[in-house]
Amino acid sequence: MIVILKKNPNPDQVQGLVSWLEGKGITIHRSVGANETVFGLVGDTSVLDIGLISALDIVEDVKRVAEPYKEANRKFHPEDTVIKVGNTQIGGGNLTVIAGPCSVESEEQIIGIAKAVKASGATMLRGGAFKPRTSPYSFQGLGKQALDYLSAAKRETGLPIVTELMDISQLELFDDVDVIQIGTRNMQNYDLLKAVGRQEKPVLLKRGMASTYEEWLMSAEYIMSEGNPNVILCERGIRTFEPSTRNTLDLTCIPLLRKQTHLPILIDPSHATGKYALVPAMSMAAVAAGCDGLLIEVHNDPQHAWSDGAQSLRPDKFDTLCRNLLSMHEYLGAMPRIDYE
Repeated sequence: MIVILKKNPNPDQVQGLVSWLEGKGITIHRSVGANETVFGLVGDTSVLDIGLISALDIVEDVKRVAEPYKEANRKFHPEDTVIKVGNTQIGGGNLTVIAGPCSVESEEQIIGIAKAVKASGATMLRGGAFKPRTSPYSFQGLGKQALDYLSAAKRETGLPIVTELMDISQLELFDDVDVIQIGTRNMQNYDLLKAVGRQEKPVLLKRGMASTYEEWLMSAEYIMSEGNPNVILCERGIRTFEPSTRNTLDLTCIPLLRKQTHLPILIDPSHATGKYALVPAMSMAAVAAGCDGLLIEVHNDPQHAWSDGAQSLRPDKFDTLCRNLLSMHEYLGAMPRIDYE
């Protein structure tokens, strides 16, 4: 249920309403915007009388919410969520470019790539330390050693670290990680989602390879319901019948999710296409569609990469792409906003 308060409500009456709702066992999530204050009510709202609440002087409107996700719902939180990470942010009109190799291979490699992507305009560094692979015989990542190498790259460049968490037991190793990534295979690992929800670091939640929007948002809800509001959605392509690309990139998610949720939306064109030649076009398309940022794989020697070299850009190609992306974003930001309602 959502309660929308009138502008400049009487503070004593607001507190009276809050106390009454909490007495009914209802948890209240406040969203204070420029023009209105919204109370998102979580709990057994069937015990509440909508007519009684609507009759209060301070109440503008009361609505029941049909969607099963509450905290991720834009109705609960009309303003876009902006997530601060180090000296940068995700959302709020900013185009965040996160770049780096699929797997961390050595300290020299990750520091070199970090310096290159930062010079091109990336504001965060990605790199896999623990790698979930389809085959048990494929390279699984360097683990803790890779995290140490990422920390060295962070000290050298100042770029915040984004890397994937595969298991709750690894969480204690992530002290120097700035954004925890939950991969497609773990999108519905509910114990893991609850664990990252109980800590404060932002969580980049990748869409499951065959998940609906509602299932994706419900996974975000698992994290948020544990107390962590800093969730970033990342579309990385879904599994379809088309074999020409690694996955099928669903850019429709950007305008559709904008209506459903206040959470920022990133696009991963590298995993979606699986082919480096397709990454620039799909990155530009994602920015045109209104994404908040991109997750792009960059490797200094893709032909000899330990994992996913076929989808990785060389630093010089990334430099050209990144500059084009930032120019395009600036141009689109200066254009009148299109309302598709």
